[in-house]
Amino acid sequence: MIAMYHGTKLGNMVATSSDPLLLNWEKIGDGAVIPLQQEGEPPLPYTVFDPCIWKQGERYYALSGGWLPNGPANKQVRANFLFRSADLENWEYLHPFIENDQYTVVGDDGACPYFWPIGADKHIFLMYSHMTGGQYLLGDYDTARDKFVVSDGGLFNFGPSTPSGVHAPSAAPDGEGGVIVIFNMNQGKPTEVWNQIMTLPRRLTLDADDRLLQEPAGDIESLRYDPVSIGETVLPANEEIVLDSVQGNAMELALELDPGAAPLVELNVLRSPEREEYTRIAFFKHRGNRFKMRLSKTQAMNASSAAMQQVPQRYDSLISIDTSYSSVLPEALSRAPETAPVFLEDDEPLRLRVFIDRSVVEVFVNGKQCLAVRVYPGREDSLGLSLRAQGSAATLKRLDAWQMRSVWD
Repeated sequence: MIAMYHGTKLGNMVATSSDPLLLNWEKIGDGAVIPLQQEGEPPLPYTVFDPCIWKQGERYYALSGGWLPNGPANKQVRANFLFRSADLENWEYLHPFIENDQYTVVGDDGACPYFWPIGADKHIFLMYSHMTGGQYLLGDYDTARDKFVVSDGGLFNFGPSTPSGVHAPSAAPDGEGGVIVIFNMNQGKPTEVWNQIMTLPRRLTLDADDRLLQEPAGDIESLRYDPVSIGETVLPANEEIVLDSVQGNAMELALELDPGAAPLVELNVLRSPEREEYTRIAFFKHRGNRFKMRLSKTQAMNASSAAMQQVPQRYDSLISIDTSYSSVLPEALSRAPETAPVFLEDDEPLRLRVFIDRSVVEVFVNGKQCLAVRVYPGREDSLGLSLRAQGSAATLKRLDAWQMRSVWD
């Protein structure tokens, strides 16, 4: 086992272990194998920060997280620097690794990097920005030039990373073309020390057109008990429907909704009986950005410029977690609604898997999108659930709910 990690005030370190329990480790070299700039020495062309490591052929490669200071208006921009070694101790600096990145923004940095294959022939780069939180880039690994050429990218949180947002990823391939990722989550109220918890693990895969898919990973279903099911139910326009048979603050919900003509359908969880507290999960059908339909790989290869002009326009839908009324506690820190795009076909139902774990709400949408936030209900009776359609009626096709055991049981 090889571990590469950042040694505070020293640089990036390597240690190895042949102990099957990983209790005993031996450091490589006498200190940092990629040291920080030393006092009095000329500036380095790279930053030495969070590392990741992989092996290709007979050589090891490592990325160091970081930034370059020469962005617009002399602001920093994300950069990740590539190193190569034959023996884990002596590392050669090559160059900035990522090419054609049009997805991260001015002010981002490339902390906590992970770089793995995904799908049939693509690679994914996961990172954390101290400004905008967890992100990913998709593209092609040009091994001849030792460059990652980006073709797509996106976010794992849709607002600042703190308070209450998704923080750093930890990722590894699953051996079946997917990547398993788990995130730190930032706290949403003041604490004396830097303390965080983890999200559920997610399995990242690609669809036939290399768009990212996200599903919960692991044997989560083994924690279910006390199931409750609700069959097809009409949601009249502008009327909140409270589901008295479904209550809890450690639950999984699986539901399918047909929004019909309703521009907004909302699911309220952790709801107190008189709505003093509630967390609103809102779906806005076709109320997101307008865009031209993305062509499939085959269509894009064969399309003429004239044909490109005829590509129909569509609208993203939006999924949002609004924590504005989640807590009556004065110490609970406010956060603007976490709102993400998700594309659904005109006849595609809305399918949600919602995980509620006391201070965490995670929402998976049609296997295509995921939102996660921290919430802090202050009332012991904030356990309820309700649905509401705005403007026009919608239909709940089915809802299944389970209480969830602790993993420590």
